[in-house]
This record gives sequence, structure tokens and C-alpha cells, in this order.
Amino acid sequence: MAAEEGQRVDQYTQDGTVDLKGNPVLRSKRGGWTACSFVVVYEVFERMAYYGISSNLILYLTKKLHQGTVTSANNVTNWVGTIWITPILGAYVADAHLGRYWTFLIASIVYLSGMSVLTLAVSLPSLKPPPCRDPHVENCKKASPLHLAVFYGALYTLAIGTGGTKPNISTIGADQFDDFDPKEKNQKLSFFNWWMFSIFFGTLFANTVLVYIQDNVGWTLGYGLPTLGLLISVIIFLAGTPFYRHKVPTGSPFTRMAKVIVAAVRKWTVTLPSDPKELHELNLEDYTKKGKFRIDSTPTLRFLNKAAVKTGSNSPWKLCSVTQVEETKQMIRMVPILVATFVPSIMIAQVNTLFVKQGTTLDRAVGSFKIPPASLSGFVTLSMLVSVVLYDRFFVKIMQKLTKNPRGITLLQRMTIGMLLHIIIMVIASLTERYRLNLAKEHGVVENGGQVPITILILLPQFVLMGTADAFLEVAKIEFFYDQAPESMKSLGTSYSMTTLGMGNFLSSFLLSTVSHITKKHGHNGWILNNLNASHLDYYYAFFAVLNALNFIFFLVMTKMYVYKAEISDSIKVLTEELRETTYKPSNKEES
Repeated sequence: MAAEEGQRVDQYTQDGTVDLKGNPVLRSKRGGWTACSFVVVYEVFERMAYYGISSNLILYLTKKLHQGTVTSANNVTNWVGTIWITPILGAYVADAHLGRYWTFLIASIVYLSGMSVLTLAVSLPSLKPPPCRDPHVENCKKASPLHLAVFYGALYTLAIGTGGTKPNISTIGADQFDDFDPKEKNQKLSFFNWWMFSIFFGTLFANTVLVYIQDNVGWTLGYGLPTLGLLISVIIFLAGTPFYRHKVPTGSPFTRMAKVIVAAVRKWTVTLPSDPKELHELNLEDYTKKGKFRIDSTPTLRFLNKAAVKTGSNSPWKLCSVTQVEETKQMIRMVPILVATFVPSIMIAQVNTLFVKQGTTLDRAVGSFKIPPASLSGFVTLSMLVSVVLYDRFFVKIMQKLTKNPRGITLLQRMTIGMLLHIIIMVIASLTERYRLNLAKEHGVVENGGQVPITILILLPQFVLMGTADAFLEVAKIEFFYDQAPESMKSLGTSYSMTTLGMGNFLSSFLLSTVSHITKKHGHNGWILNNLNASHLDYYYAFFAVLNALNFIFFLVMTKMYVYKAEISDSIKVLTEELRETTYKPSNKEES
């Protein structure tokens, strides 16, 4: 009888997931790769939609809205920065109020509205300035306030929508695997690799087919197709609704963390007890009833432990449980790693701005075909796709045998490799740009900003290596912030990985404006001009290489100090033991 009861319980997920009505879910009926397939396919179409807009945006701003190099690049990075910052708001709404599913659906409607208006803005002649063929954009008629209001209004409406979709869709995908089941935990370790694979599959289509359509057919079709793609993606997501597992909203993570910090500050003179068991904690039953998990006290960030010291007051702003304190610690411990990823995110911002602008100055002909400059971003995608597959299928298996780690190497070690590649990328970009500028001088096209007679393919190394770096850094970053976040703050943790991209884009705008301004002082020409042949992007990229090197040292120091959170289940232990057994058994056979 007891065995039958245990079997019945085992059929249900143990991580607190429920259906949309709040009922416990059977492992065999919901979740797993069946549910994830809808989420992954959604992401292919949604990324096609997003990158169909962002990849070529700088060329639309310069060619159709007649903006200069610095202005257009900053407008792109400010918008992309907003795209990646708004997920904090979406994560808050999901974790505190609506849950991930409903937050995602409402945000999708806003997202689709922004895309639709944007398509109208590039299609109707009354919503854009007249065409201009003058190579000097300062001589062209500028966009009117109405043109800019409609165009940027649509762009930023779209950004608000993505704020609700981005932090929740990947989290919904990861929620389909139960950490308490070793088999599902193992599947979850591969999920983020294949998640990024789906992202870059959609990106590849955008950077090749859609960019070509925008450059050679027209912007109406070029923006209309991404809008249609987004609509299809939402329909696909809805089709998977009967198969999804859901996590119940657990209240505002910001409020919970604020209570811990305020309580600790209020009791800063209180002495901590030598035995952590004397700190305030709820009974285990109180957590299990709500589908939550209790966390034991840790010695790191000990000051915050004062929030759990009993002083006679039961006010939630004066007394917090050990679990609440540890959740706050986990989010704070990730902040130095978050900051260290800002600089690589600045480098990623160059792909769709200055890297694309470089391509416009080079010979784009390959036979009778002309390569759209923004299509070079497709090589980032191709490199990423190949690298992720090789990493998941070969690198991980080789490293598992050496390290006995189910992931092959730790997430921070994977990020370290990506950081190192970013230094190499900017060194190569600087040397390539110096070569391009020397050719421009030799052929007398510096002053008139004419085409430099060398193939656009000389830019390939920096694009290809960027994709390889993404396979290490970006994939690991998403998984790290999701994995290390407390169970009740997963959406907020996922938003960390997006916040770093947002900050990277804002910092890119700041650095571009600042460097452009400083280098024009005292009668100098400046490093970044509308005419790239008279600019010094080689110096700018060299500056980035130095910045990456300094950041790499900072990151190494932070990783040495970082303490991984304790696992809530034994699944990782089980997988590690299995790896040890598989490497031990062959040696027994050899002996016999």
C-alpha cells in the first residue's frame, strides 16, 4: 500500500509546478521536451521578427531617416538597450503578480502592436522623409517630428512588449524540467544550449533573407514578414498551452529583498549568534505547503544574517527568515558577475552598428550578387550554431570524462573562455580596420568617402569569432543567472542576463558619444565621423581591446570569490556519481 502511494506521488512533479488552474501536474502528461518544443519553435519565429528589425536598423536610420553615423548608432544602441532593460519590469510582474504565462501573453499583444505600427511607418510615404541620393546625409531633408514620433513610438512600444516576453519565455521553457528528477535535470543541462540554437536559427534567417529583402526589394515587405513571423510565433506558443507546467507567483522579489536589507541595517549593532540554528526560520511544513524550498544559512555576506536575529519584534521589516535572507544573498552574490558582463555586451552592440557601417565602405560584390552589409551578422549566427552543436555533442562529453562535472566545465569557466575570445576579436577588428584605412589612403578615397576596393569578406574573422564567443559566454550567462537565482526569483534571475545586454548598449552609446566628442577637441578630426574613411575606428577598437583585457582580470577576481548556491535536490550529485561509475567500470574490465 505504501509502495503504491509512493508511486502515485512520484508521478507528480516535485518542484511545485501546477497547471493553469493551480492543480498538481503529472510528469507524464505535461512538461519535458514535448512542452519545450512549442517554446523552442516560438523562439525561432520571434527571433526572426526581432532581428529582422534590429539587424538593419542602422541602415534605415541613415538611408531613409537621413541620420549621421554617431546619431544613428546611438539611436540603435539606446533602443536595443531599452529592449534588454525592460525585462526587469516583466520579471517583476511575472514573479509578483500574474505569473509567467499570463505576463507573456499580455506582453505579446503589446509587442505585436508595436511591430504592426512600425511596418506602417516604413510603408506609408507620409510617415517618412522624401528619398535622397546625396552621399552626404547632412544635405538631405531630415525626418519631421511626426515621422520620428510614429517611428520611435512604434519601436519603444515594441520594446515594452519584449520586456514581458524575454524574461519569461526562456524561464517557461526551463520550468518544464523537474530539478528533483535526475533524468529531467540532465535534460535541463542541455536545454539552454538548444535554446540558444533556436535563437540563432531565427537570427540567421533574419540576417540573410530578411536583410536581403529590405536592401533589394523594399522595407514594407522587409518589415511585414517579421510582423507575420511574430504572429505565427504567438499562435505556436498558444498551441502548446495544454502541455505546459507553471510556477505559482510568489510575491514581489524586490520587496522581499528590501525587507532583508532594511531589517539588517536596523539591527546593525546586534551580535550574531554563534549557532545559525538560533536564527529565525519557519518550519519545513510551511514551505512545502506553498511549494517552496527552505535554504540553510551560509557564512557569506554575514551582515545580512542580522535580519534573521530574533529581537522580540515580528515585523516583516525587522525580522526575516533564514531562507528569505539566503534568497537575497543569492541575488546580491551575482551582481559582480553581472557587472563583469557589461563590457562584452558593449562588444556585441558593435555587430549591428559600427561593424555594419564598416561593411558599407567595402566592395560587396561576390560575382553578380551584392552582399547586404547587415547580412554579415549571419556569420555570427552560423558560427554560433556550429559552436553550440560541437560544444554540446563533443566538448561536454570530453570534459565530463576529465572533470566528472555533468556540465563538462563550470558555467563561470565557460564564460571565461568567451571573455578571452572578446579580447582577440577586438584586436583582430582593430588590425583589419587599420588595413582598410591604409587601402583607402592608397586609392585616394579618404576625402570623398568612396568605396575601398577590397572585399567585404575581410570582416568575416571578427563576425565568426563573435559567434564562437557567444556560444561560450552568452549561453553560459543565461544558464548561470537562471540556475543561480532562488527558485522563487527565476524570472528576475533570467532578467539579469538581459539587463547586462541593455547596459552594454547604453554604455556603447555613452562611449561612442564621449570618445567622438573628446577626440574632436583641439582641432583634431576625431575617431568616429560620418565618413568612416576619414575616421579612426582602428583606435576605437584598440581601446575596446584594452577595456576587455582589464575587464577579463576583474572577472577572474570575481569568479575566484564567487560561491555557487547549494542545489535544492540531489540530481546533480546523482549525475556526477553516474559519470564516476562509467569511467570506473572500464578499468575493472581491463583488470579482469
